[in-house]
Amino acid sequence: MSSRKVTVRTLRQKKRRGEPITMMTAYDYPTARWVDEAGIDVILVGDSLGMVVLGYPNTLPVTMEAMLHHAKAVARGAKRALLVGDMPFMSYQVSIETALRNAGRFLQEAGMDAVKIEGGREQVDTVRALVEAGIPVMGHIGLTPQKVMQFGGFRLQGRTAEAAKRLVEDALALQEAGCFALVLEMVPAQIAGYITQRLDIPTIGIGAGPDCDGQVLVFHDLVGMFEEFTPKFVRRYANIGAEIRKALQAYKEDVEARRFPASEHSTYMEEEEWQTFLRLMQET
Repeated sequence: MSSRKVTVRTLRQKKRRGEPITMMTAYDYPTARWVDEAGIDVILVGDSLGMVVLGYPNTLPVTMEAMLHHAKAVARGAKRALLVGDMPFMSYQVSIETALRNAGRFLQEAGMDAVKIEGGREQVDTVRALVEAGIPVMGHIGLTPQKVMQFGGFRLQGRTAEAAKRLVEDALALQEAGCFALVLEMVPAQIAGYITQRLDIPTIGIGAGPDCDGQVLVFHDLVGMFEEFTPKFVRRYANIGAEIRKALQAYKEDVEARRFPASEHSTYMEEEEWQTFLRLMQET
């Protein structure tokens, strides 16, 4: 595995060579280190942290300050992967000026290499302004969780021929505006494959079939740490949640039975100092 820093150019080169791109979310320092050491190409500090870390029912309550807090921790843990900060709800929709200010904070304050924004043609002007300001932008179409209320839930997008055509048009528009890559979430596999063939920029799929240029999953889904629900597209590679429960139960039982801490977990004074201490206490 190369230790060379992954850049947006790296991703373009991988698409040209037909090499799959790997992307994973991270929200804190230790996770960022694990993901980085595994050789994952891209780390997304996703607003999905609102659900899997902060316990909200969706991503809408996540603020810029929360995103920056977590992004800074990730940047301290990862040195090789391309770091992408997820622009949270209402951090870029209000105006281009607001988008520029908030996106700039991800790079300037939080150590991110790029930002991700949700939406299709309606975000073209914003994408273009960010790119012109020197801020790399990853696009995101299909199921865009910040529009979950509008969609009526977390539902597959592009089911009909007309809806799929609109997704293709959105993808081409975002590429033209300057996006360096595009996330395709919960769209039919045929449409994701078609979009991938049409675009010069890489596509990253999540619930979009096997024909995208790369894949992304939420870390907590992958390792079994988020158990409220498991999307159909998730493959669980570990069940860390169950192991954590077992560890906590064992700790509780050991403390209650006075098996922990044992002598090997404790530090004692030298016997001479201990005896001196006891004499001093007797004299007071």
